[in-house]
Amino acid sequence: MKKILVVGSLNMDLVTKVVATPKIGETISGDGLQFIPGGKGANQAVAMGKLGARVEMIGAIGTDGNGEVLKDNLIKMNVIADRIKNIAEAPTGVAMIMVNASGDNSIVVIAGANGQLLPEDVVDAWFDDVSLVVCQLETPVETVETVLRRAKALGVKTVLNPAPAKALSNELLSCVDLLIPNETEFESLTGVAVETREDLMMGYQAINALGIKEIIVTLGSKGAWYYNGENFLSVAAKKVNAVDTTAAGDSFIAGVCESLARGASMQEALEMGTKVAAITVTRFGAQSSLPTKEEVAGI
Repeated sequence: MKKILVVGSLNMDLVTKVVATPKIGETISGDGLQFIPGGKGANQAVAMGKLGARVEMIGAIGTDGNGEVLKDNLIKMNVIADRIKNIAEAPTGVAMIMVNASGDNSIVVIAGANGQLLPEDVVDAWFDDVSLVVCQLETPVETVETVLRRAKALGVKTVLNPAPAKALSNELLSCVDLLIPNETEFESLTGVAVETREDLMMGYQAINALGIKEIIVTLGSKGAWYYNGENFLSVAAKKVNAVDTTAAGDSFIAGVCESLARGASMQEALEMGTKVAAITVTRFGAQSSLPTKEEVAGI
């Protein structure tokens, strides 16, 4: 099986538990502080590795302790990390995360070395033996566009998780085969609030005009919807007791991409993504919460 290539961010997550998310100007107490490997790109790569995919991660870390921990964790989780870029001029990226009693989180990301993954770093050798390229938006948008354009030119299927939501050029979007936003990101890109199937189809028309053929919108506790201009598919979210929603979207995307890479149908891919995310939210942290292939098979 060919590789999945994930190009994106690596962050050290500094995580604390709070009873309730503080209001503006309010000071509250946090319960402990944990350092947990994270970053959208690395989360997705690690989740794919734990599911048994052949996956390579490309990103940038600082020459510091956090960077060493993040790279070592990728390798332990069966992710190829030979081309991770080391940056002496910037520290490894950091995310400060508060998780409240309902399992919801508030996150501040400091890009650090992630901001030094540059368009000129992208080379054709990245795409050798690759069937699927997956990007997010925690690295420079110009680099994401270069990766997607190069992959598209080489006949590699491209997947974009447009998170965190940002303004994106038509040129970048025209290089995306499969777009996977959540509800907020979908509205940001299309101007359509997605509440019904008709909303999804209306928003799809705008992005399909740019060349995007397929879209999956994640809907949190309502599951996910897929549309490709002809076929509509849906999957319901599994009912679980959520402890921490960090990496829920990343794990869903990993489940979908791992399934597609091994030739599963889109419906099967949606169901796999939902199972992976359901386990993830019952555990604390980002990469520390991601399930193995055996755990997913058990639900």
